[in-house]
Amino acid sequence: MTRGDAIVSCPAATRLPLGQLGEPGPERCGASTSWRVPPANSIGHQRSPAEQGRTVTENAQGLTGDPLAMTSKRLYGPAAGLASLLVAAAVLLPFRDDLDTATVALVFVLPGVAAALAGGRWAALVTAVAAGVALNVGFLRPYGTLKVDLIDEVINLIVFCGVALLTAALAARERDRRQAAEERAARIEALSQENMEIRDEQERLSAKTLALGIAGEHRSALLRAVSHDLRTPLTTIQAVISDLRDGTEYDPAAQDEMLDLVADEAERLARLVANLLSMSRIDAGVLLPERQAIPLEELFEACVKRHSRLVRDRKVAFDVALTLPLVDADWTLVDQVLTNLLANAVRHAPIGSRIDLAARRRSETMVEVSVADQGPGIPLELAEAVFTPFRKGPGSSSSGVGLAIARAIVEAHGGTISIGEARRGGARVVFTLPVHGA
Repeated sequence: MTRGDAIVSCPAATRLPLGQLGEPGPERCGASTSWRVPPANSIGHQRSPAEQGRTVTENAQGLTGDPLAMTSKRLYGPAAGLASLLVAAAVLLPFRDDLDTATVALVFVLPGVAAALAGGRWAALVTAVAAGVALNVGFLRPYGTLKVDLIDEVINLIVFCGVALLTAALAARERDRRQAAEERAARIEALSQENMEIRDEQERLSAKTLALGIAGEHRSALLRAVSHDLRTPLTTIQAVISDLRDGTEYDPAAQDEMLDLVADEAERLARLVANLLSMSRIDAGVLLPERQAIPLEELFEACVKRHSRLVRDRKVAFDVALTLPLVDADWTLVDQVLTNLLANAVRHAPIGSRIDLAARRRSETMVEVSVADQGPGIPLELAEAVFTPFRKGPGSSSSGVGLAIARAIVEAHGGTISIGEARRGGARVVFTLPVHGA
């Protein structure tokens, strides 16, 4: 009895079935039976990958499970050997007077090999003994008895039994090696599968951690942008309203200027709120365009007219071909792209400069739209970075989400967007939209 084991005794009248209360112990006396209860720390034991691999192999070989199936498995080897021996004997028996003893012996070695491969050593032993008896009774004179008259035949029988047993043993050992190799392969496969699962879980956790880190950075940047970009227009509007409410006397021109300032700041707030809502939809993965056939020239005019106060100090020029096809896009989302690009152009281009809105057919399936200004432009090394959320260009006072939102909207339509240098200096943003019906 090992440490941690306990003996539980119960009367025979209350005796439990085997396996219901631990393992049967060796102690039995009178009307009571003892069971050995496994240690408490073995309860809930998690099996190792090696045990799992061994179980897989045993299940494949039929060594676990139904006792009837296990018995059938054990009898399969001797049955296969004896059956092959009977077939060989039945085939050779009509020709025993014409056959040499060595020939019959060589044939009778084969059933032992088959039994060894099918059932192991003990099956090979049974078949080898049976083969020796069959050789003696059926093929050595006098036939039908275990008696052997000639000394040569006695030697042949002894040599045959030795060779049959040795061959069967070698075949059984090779079978055991093959089974051991299969067990090792099963264990390696189980370990490999477990390692793959662990690696996949690690990659999933790493991706989740990275996503959470990026989301945290975006959240912090968003809070900084909101606190800055909302504070400026709200402060301006609050100051103008306070002056007007206090009854301060202003001439009509000053009052108009103050009202224009309030309107400008309110429009700026509207653009900021629209961008923040779009950013939240992008982060949530629910930015789905509601496509329709759109004439770009009408969209240009509507966008510029709605933001006339924004571009009042710049000259906006259109360049749209008369044969330009309709685009398949969401009016509201493309309007937001143009609004963000116009706001960027106004922010960086000097007063009185020109902003060009152009559209042309790039291919059979895509239309190219461009917005160009005469500002300082974007350095080539930052041409890709400015599309990153909350990444601002040199000297920019924006929230840093306008171009990121523009890229997300364009890509949601199946297009591309990039930034380069305009012909008259400054920056030129180019994006593509699909042709309607293409």
